[in-house]
Amino acid sequence: MLAEKFSSALDIFQTRAPALIGVDISSTSIKLVEISDTGKGVRRLERYAIEPLPRDAVTDGNIVSLDQVSDGLRRAWRRLGSRNRNVALALPAAMVITKKIVVPAAQKEEDLELTVEAEANQYIPFALDEVNLDFQIIGPAPNSTDEVEVLIAASRKEKVEDRVAVAEAAGLKPMVMDVESYATQAAFELIAPTLLANGRDQNIALVDIGAHATHLYVLRNNQFLFSRDQASGGNQLTHDIQRAFNLSPEEAEAAKRNQGLPENYDGDVLQPFMETLALEVTRALQFFFTSTSYNQVDQIILAGGCALLPGLDELIAKRAGVATALANPFVNMATSDQVRPRQLTQDAPLLLIACGLALRSVE
Repeated sequence: MLAEKFSSALDIFQTRAPALIGVDISSTSIKLVEISDTGKGVRRLERYAIEPLPRDAVTDGNIVSLDQVSDGLRRAWRRLGSRNRNVALALPAAMVITKKIVVPAAQKEEDLELTVEAEANQYIPFALDEVNLDFQIIGPAPNSTDEVEVLIAASRKEKVEDRVAVAEAAGLKPMVMDVESYATQAAFELIAPTLLANGRDQNIALVDIGAHATHLYVLRNNQFLFSRDQASGGNQLTHDIQRAFNLSPEEAEAAKRNQGLPENYDGDVLQPFMETLALEVTRALQFFFTSTSYNQVDQIILAGGCALLPGLDELIAKRAGVATALANPFVNMATSDQVRPRQLTQDAPLLLIACGLALRSVE
């Protein structure tokens, strides 16, 4: 049946789901976040957990070792201390094809599915039986009252199935498969009220600096204006440590995490690395300026593991000439007794995707 093509395995646009744990599987760790709705729209962070992954278990968003990742997820869930086994996961944006289309309004569901299938065939470079496909009506078309805009999202089945298999092998029940950029956008909606004038009518650059890549999003009124990915991140610092101090990759990573490096580390390795990061951010902003009609951003928000490097926010603010702060989507959220506030402040920049996924059950 045609409806089978619109598989529940890719429930990107499901507006609300049962109580969920948000699960972010990155190249270096697994992050879990559980949020509850205590009533009257008040959200509470119940608990979260971060579990490191072995080197190369996940590469470029692809799960290389299902056993290692599922073991890591099982450990993270046990550390979380929750009884809830329902989880929301996400695919990297590069693994998902999205396209806006315009179709006649007031169609029956089965007719709309046929229309979406016909349109999807034009834009998706794979046979439809090789993909999971989802769609959502966005609203009326800009120039016609008789048409609506529909957003189509599709991903190769094996990409979805790998993450589903990891969750199931860890004893968990995958309920939602989202996209990392959409989850980041959902978490940003919690950050916006903390900005000047609630961030309204401002261009906010959200820079997520991970291990292998840096993702820059520019949002205006909680909507994406621009996005850019750059193949640079925290792993470059590990390589720099290896070369400077003649260490193995494992030794360099351990020394970086435990701050067990010689005195000249800051001046000879860390500061040049942060200068390079700041330069990459300013270059990405220049791409935004040349690609759009805008010529400024009003604030920079830093996320990801490298956001925690001491002084990076001040350096980027100086080089870009823009106020810069660390991401914390939980700043106005109640927290349970399971959460240590000081540790949460440090970990918050790592938890945007997991937070956005957890919000799927309380939106």
